[in-house]
Amino acid sequence: MAEVARKRRVLVVEDEDNIAIALDYLMTREGYDHDRIANGAEAMDRIRTTHPDLVLLDVMLPEVSGYEICQGVRLDPDLADVKILMMTARGSAIERRKGLALGADGFISKPFELQELRQEVRRLLGAAS
Repeated sequence: MAEVARKRRVLVVEDEDNIAIALDYLMTREGYDHDRIANGAEAMDRIRTTHPDLVLLDVMLPEVSGYEICQGVRLDPDLADVKILMMTARGSAIERRKGLALGADGFISKPFELQELRQEVRRLLGAAS
């Protein structure tokens, strides 16, 4: 009997509803299992509990920043395989370098084109474009 491929899991950590709606649409269309939380303080527990393949992580979040969450994931050896794509409206080179230095696998500036985001998600998950 053939084994059914497991759907890739994506956790969206985004506090802006309009962006979260766009991300929900894209993740659904791409066929990923996905969930969303809007508060940085809840992110680490959710990441540990669900162990997603990819975290779409906003930099500016209530209570705990995306940078702190990224660093927390990278310091946890059990989460070494979790990919992180950071998203920010402050898309300066300094912000990008900081995110990548903390262990993010990718960095995308808001507002982003859905096609650009789709390509980054596929790249990080190793899916064919």
